[in-house]
Amino acid sequence: MNPRAYLVLRLLGTITFAGLAWLTLCRGLVSAEENEVPRTSQLPFPHRVAVPEFPADMAWLNTRGPLKLKDLRGKFVLLDFWTYCCINCIHILPELKKLEQAYPDQLVVIGIHSAKFDTEQNSRNISEAILRYEIEHPVVNDHQHRIWNMFGVRSWPTMILIDPDGKAVYARSGEFKFELVDSLLKQTLPIYRAQNLLDETPIRFDLLAHDATETPLRFPGKILADEASSRLFIADSNHNRIVIADLQGQLKDVVGSGKIGQHDGPYSAATFNHPQGMALDGDILYVADTENHLIRKVDLLNRTVSTIAGTGVQARSAWPGFEQGFKPPVKFVGRPLKTQISSPWALWARDGQLYIAMAGPHQIWRMALDGSEIGPYAGNGREDIVDGPLLPREPYGQGYSSFAQPSGLVADDTWLYVADSEGSSIRAVPFDPELQVKTIVGSAQLPQGRLFAFGDLDGTAATARLQHALGVTLVDDHLYVADTYNHKIKEIDLQSSAVVTIAGAADGTADEQDNAFNEPAGISYADQKLYVADTNNHRIRTVDLDEGHRVDTLIIRGLAPPEYRGDEDQESEPELPGAIVELVDPVQVRPEQGHVTIRAVVNLPEGWKMNPLAPMGYVVRLEQDSGPVGREGNGKFTRVENPVSEIDMRLPVMGTGQESVQIFLKYYYCGQDGGGLCKVGGVIWTVPLQIAADAPTSVVTVSHTVPR
Repeated sequence: MNPRAYLVLRLLGTITFAGLAWLTLCRGLVSAEENEVPRTSQLPFPHRVAVPEFPADMAWLNTRGPLKLKDLRGKFVLLDFWTYCCINCIHILPELKKLEQAYPDQLVVIGIHSAKFDTEQNSRNISEAILRYEIEHPVVNDHQHRIWNMFGVRSWPTMILIDPDGKAVYARSGEFKFELVDSLLKQTLPIYRAQNLLDETPIRFDLLAHDATETPLRFPGKILADEASSRLFIADSNHNRIVIADLQGQLKDVVGSGKIGQHDGPYSAATFNHPQGMALDGDILYVADTENHLIRKVDLLNRTVSTIAGTGVQARSAWPGFEQGFKPPVKFVGRPLKTQISSPWALWARDGQLYIAMAGPHQIWRMALDGSEIGPYAGNGREDIVDGPLLPREPYGQGYSSFAQPSGLVADDTWLYVADSEGSSIRAVPFDPELQVKTIVGSAQLPQGRLFAFGDLDGTAATARLQHALGVTLVDDHLYVADTYNHKIKEIDLQSSAVVTIAGAADGTADEQDNAFNEPAGISYADQKLYVADTNNHRIRTVDLDEGHRVDTLIIRGLAPPEYRGDEDQESEPELPGAIVELVDPVQVRPEQGHVTIRAVVNLPEGWKMNPLAPMGYVVRLEQDSGPVGREGNGKFTRVENPVSEIDMRLPVMGTGQESVQIFLKYYYCGQDGGGLCKVGGVIWTVPLQIAADAPTSVVTVSHTVPR
């Protein structure tokens, strides 16, 4: 460790903000004495640290090319070190999105994806995660942890904030809320603006979502097959709805409008936020409304949705009812609708109780279905793979069971089996509180490094390895596992302890192959078939246990994407905040074949070009109620399919006389070096026309020079 760099970050954190988890900038920086900036009356941070440039040979995603920190001078830049398996990383993505929406022209978020699992090193898989989590900022694949090591990062998530002058001013590990960074920016932006250090030019990134193909299912997460009623329930997670079909794939119903929200009510009006696990109890379907941090109840007879647990706010504690100064033993329970919960991922109903894989606090919770109480059932809240008694007498007490992002549930009469994803393990939780949690397959026996003992290995339960398994189901004495990051389905014989692969290919690449999956996350059983949510392939697959594990695709007949997708209305007038107003002298123009032409020319700075992938467009608006130019299409947005620096706009002419034409043009331009930074520009011309048959020209040229 470089003691000087360590000192810089200690000063940076402890002086700027209390409670900073210590980090080191141990590579790529010169000494602390050279980088510290003393407190001045001009800048709001008492200590600032120069940061290294990104390595030149990294793979960039969600943008058209690589970014350089030097090109982002004038913006605050927030580096988010994450890995897509990590529940804590997932929790801060909505906070980042709020910041991006609140400060679109002042803040740039860059995701530094530093993988934990082998599968997460693959850029294609990271791209799928970007789409699944609907990330709207650039991400760099730091699969060798080069940027991670340059900044001395120690854990996921970690954020580092860089000011408009290119200096690191704040760092933090762990989850954070929007309000923390929002408060900081509100206090400091006026100072940087006053010092002319802020560049508020809008920028745009070519997101993967711009080219995504719509599909009837979108990243289906969990699936529940019910043989008794011949029904299949699918968590169509990225369409924010539950799809109900029969076991042969005929669509029966859809629960939810497709909008993101927390609304109860009839199926067509109810809203969810990326739901996951489900449990069926008669004609009641319970749903883990994961990103709303709620448990919902779907009445299948009355076709209504209601909320039965959670407040809609993510819990900050794993222990409801816990107060400082308590005297153990304490029963950590609360009223379901008064108790905050955190990322419920899977459900199991049994004997009037709903068992919940609560991924956020790394616990198994239990809720009484009469609505009387909810609280932890197993797990001390420490992220780990440890066997032992169900619950400690006090929060986080050691010597008790620990889980690591539990994400799948199934049960027999004695045990609740858990897909414990971050530990790549399958656990067994007893319904008898006198028994202890045990591990079926996994790393609990290791003295250390239990969360990093993963792989793709069949064999005995003691030697087999999984990789971030998210789903599990039970058939007689056999567990079937959605071994998510290995893209496989595996079978665990509970009698012989043998673990074997029955379907799937190691790389998960070939969508056209009969036996291929891509990060399957959900699995269920009915009528001699396994039903699998083949998540990244946006489809449902079946594995026939009577036919040599034959894999087929189940088409949900009659299913279409929801009508509401929240997409930007490309036919509306472009927003032009900060657009440059260009004055045009009155000009005479003659009609040519019933039209006059206004030619708009945009002069770009040297080294820049129009972005051919962005939705360039314009609006022509006639300021008077009547005049010689035809009014049909007045004020309508026109998209330019092949953006260029010179655009001809043809206006139909009905006669001669005076006309005042206002043109709104929105354009996107990028550096010719192939980098990922693209800027957004806007210009408004007001063109006074005198239309006359004897005018010297039929083309009026207006021009705009983009400032550097």
